[in-house]
Amino acid sequence: MTAHTSSLNARIEALIDRLSPATAERVRRRLALDAFFIVGGLLVLLRLFDVGPWTLPVLDLHAYWATRDGISYAGSNPFLIGAYLYAPAFAQLIGPLTALPWPVFAATWTLLSVLVYAWLVGRWAIPVLFSIAVGLELYLGQIDILLAAAIVVGFRYPVAWAFPLLTKVAPGVGLLWFLVRREWRNLALAIAATVGIAAISAIFAPEAWRGWTDLLRRSVEERQTIDGAYLFIPIWLRLPAAAAIIVWGARTDRYWTVPVGVLLAMPILWINVFTLLIAVIPLRDEPGLTPAREWLLRVSPAARKALTVVARPEPG
Repeated sequence: MTAHTSSLNARIEALIDRLSPATAERVRRRLALDAFFIVGGLLVLLRLFDVGPWTLPVLDLHAYWATRDGISYAGSNPFLIGAYLYAPAFAQLIGPLTALPWPVFAATWTLLSVLVYAWLVGRWAIPVLFSIAVGLELYLGQIDILLAAAIVVGFRYPVAWAFPLLTKVAPGVGLLWFLVRREWRNLALAIAATVGIAAISAIFAPEAWRGWTDLLRRSVEERQTIDGAYLFIPIWLRLPAAAAIIVWGARTDRYWTVPVGVLLAMPILWINVFTLLIAVIPLRDEPGLTPAREWLLRVSPAARKALTVVARPEPG
């Protein structure tokens, strides 16, 4: 942090301290979140009105929208930015949205990401936004924010794991949590939901499913050109570490280890993939009661027992 930034923060704090205690507390609790909604709203509008470079066809969210014209995995590079690489079930799920004109789809998708992100991180929305990963994630329109939310929701509703498994596959390492804790019902629900959705999807798009499974095969067996900035740590080093972290976390009630393990298990550590770590924020006490943490404590007795300490007064 620069001296200029420190001085600016000190001035802001001095101004806030002049307010009444109740008002000052509300400003500290809401200021960053409300500021983020302004920034997020601006991004939504830029996309709605098709302002470049926010709606370029090379963005990932454009690949999702383009599935309206059909899904083809033939010749696709599994490690190519801006290509549709997920299971056909995801394209079928967002089918109604892809019927919208491109700028409307882009704005709607961005609004969804903004709302889910705010739900996860609460008053930390602006500080975390300045990380390169989250900023790039929102620009690309990738699904890592939704994956982070699925991890959090999955502790209470295991069927949510079908979303990560039918998109990026690698997050399936998170199911070790249920296995180690012998939560057989939760593990069965996660697997059954994934298999059931895949089976129904395959009935309507068998050729697309054959294409996707071939894409997965090629991603493992064939050497591919990787396009874009990423952190090079071989998967054969990261995968055992990912499993070990989740196993340790499952044995010690450390819920935050699951998103960390999922990140380490990703085939390629693109910069935006580090957005998955925002799931750590509602799974630890230090950041306070973000909306996602507040929800999890309310709906999950197991999580409440493991995560609850003295509640903080910033529901942010």
